[in-house]
Amino acid sequence: MSELNLILLGPPGAGKGTQAGRLTEDFGLPYIGTGDLLRKHVDQESELGREAKGHMDDGGLVPDDLVIAMILEKVDEEGDDGFLLDGFPRTVPQADALADELEKRGRRLTAALLVDASDECVFKRITGRRQCSDGHVYHVEFDPPKYDDKCDRDGKPLTQRKDDQPEKVKKRLATYHRDTEPLIDYYDERGLLRRFDGAQDKVKVHDHIRATLATLRLEERL
Repeated sequence: MSELNLILLGPPGAGKGTQAGRLTEDFGLPYIGTGDLLRKHVDQESELGREAKGHMDDGGLVPDDLVIAMILEKVDEEGDDGFLLDGFPRTVPQADALADELEKRGRRLTAALLVDASDECVFKRITGRRQCSDGHVYHVEFDPPKYDDKCDRDGKPLTQRKDDQPEKVKKRLATYHRDTEPLIDYYDERGLLRRFDGAQDKVKVHDHIRATLATLRLEERL
C-alpha cells in the first residue's frame, strides 16, 4: 500500500497553506481544508451541512463527529491514494476520534507534517500583510508595494485584515499553543511526526517535505 494519509500541523502564518497547494500537485492528493469543507456542506444544504448549520445557528460549535463524517465522506470519494488534511484535528481528543474512524476503514495516518515557526516569525509575517479588495496580498517588509498603501496591480487601497491585527494574532497564537500544540507530542510519541522549519524559504521547505514524503511512500510500498 502506497497511500499517503497526511495531516498538516503548525501555527498560523507558518506557511501551511503555501505548502499544501504544492504538495497536492506533487502527489495528486485531495486537499481537505475543514473550514472550506464545512462551508461547502452548509452552502449545498447537504444532510451533514443542515445538521452543522443547526448547531452554528444556535451559537454552538459543530460537533467533532459531524466534522469527521464530512472528512471521511471526502476521503471515500477522492482519497483512494491518500489525502492532505488541514484544520483538523485541533485537539488530542479530536485526533483520537479521527484515528478510530480511520481504523474502522482499515486505514491509518502516514504522517503528521509540522510546519513550525517561532511566535516572533509568525507575528511579523501576519501583522505585516496588506491586501486590496481584489485579494492581492503584499507585506510591508518582505514584499512591499511600489507605492505605500496602494495595490501595484489595480491601484486600490491596501488594508490590514482584522484577523491580521496584532491583538488578534496574539489570541490566535495563544489558542494554538493551548489547544493544538499538544498534538506535536501526541504524534511524535506515535512515530508519525515530521518536522519542517517554516521560517526557511518556502522553496526549501517544499523540497524538504517532498523528499520526506517520497521516502515515506517508498517505505509504504516495501
